[in-house]
Amino acid sequence: MGNSAGHSFEKLNDLYNDKAYLVKEYGKQGKKIIGYLCYFAPPELITAAGMVPYRIMGRMGDEIVQAHNYVEPLGCPYIRNCFEQDLKGNLDFLDGRIIPHSCDTAQRLYGIWNYYKSAEYNYCLNVPHKVTPWSLDFFKRELQFFKESLETYGGVEITDEALQNAISLYNENRAMVRELYDLRKEQPPRLSGSDMFKTLIVGMAIPPEEFNALLKEILAEVKDRPRGNQKLPRILFWGCIIDDAGLFELIEGCGSWIVSDDTCIGTKSYLRTIDTSHGLMEGLTKGYFEQFRCPRTDRGPDIHRFDYVLDLVREYDVQGVIGYTLSFCDPFKLDYPDMRDYLSENDIPMLLIDDDYSLSHLESIRTRVEAFLEILA
Repeated sequence: MGNSAGHSFEKLNDLYNDKAYLVKEYGKQGKKIIGYLCYFAPPELITAAGMVPYRIMGRMGDEIVQAHNYVEPLGCPYIRNCFEQDLKGNLDFLDGRIIPHSCDTAQRLYGIWNYYKSAEYNYCLNVPHKVTPWSLDFFKRELQFFKESLETYGGVEITDEALQNAISLYNENRAMVRELYDLRKEQPPRLSGSDMFKTLIVGMAIPPEEFNALLKEILAEVKDRPRGNQKLPRILFWGCIIDDAGLFELIEGCGSWIVSDDTCIGTKSYLRTIDTSHGLMEGLTKGYFEQFRCPRTDRGPDIHRFDYVLDLVREYDVQGVIGYTLSFCDPFKLDYPDMRDYLSENDIPMLLIDDDYSLSHLESIRTRVEAFLEILA
């Protein structure tokens, strides 16, 4: 259920349809474009080094052909799709590539990717799997190694001033995104979930200062919209990485509002601020590891590890949760039964969509979503 679009949303759609356009323009100016596969590699460090960060993304539904020559098909379809895009030349504008150890597939693919399609700069960032005092120290040290590697590659020094400025820039991004989230608490929200996710997806593909400018325009336009009166079921979207708004458009097109989410490109990243009061690297360590609630990081079996999701459900007046998991993504698939039961105990129904990053069964997904929304209504 979309809202009428103005000038800022026309610009948003143009950037969404050609995500790499702006960074390519920066590349023509001599800027180094550095791709990163996951937020465990803080883009603040890339920005502080005078380079342009670009989150490596796939193309949902694009058939994987060349990647199957190098990796088995029984692995994360999202990461294989990203590899496929590079093999097809769609990521040739990148000067460097950073692959954190976000999961075993990512770590295993790092060597294969570099061997068959090496970039000018390649880096694998180690990330521990359990939150403990020693693992925080370990990740802080790994971020320091990453910083030094960027300095060596770029022939620059990442000064405290440059890093603080970069962190402040990204904190401005987060503050404005939180304002957009707040506007979705209204009934009905002034911003659809699909437009929100297009905004977040574009934010991963453009420099932070460009994202700040775009967010200011979008905020001004959304705040100026009249309040509607169309009351529909309010949904929270939970699950794996997704960088295509098609599923959100489908869900809302069935007669609902996606008013919040628990995803790595959404609330996991933006409902927090990097606090540098105890040090710059300490702030990045805490923000990108301890506070970043990815299922690949072990926080113990206690069911109350999902309390923050229930907080979002209550804060955004959510009536149901729609989950999305990718084939072979064990962390999310193992979390799902506990998440479903926890929500059920709190009288929140949940629907799970399992996909191979293709949305190839759109009509069956649509039927299941419509039936779920009927239950909520």
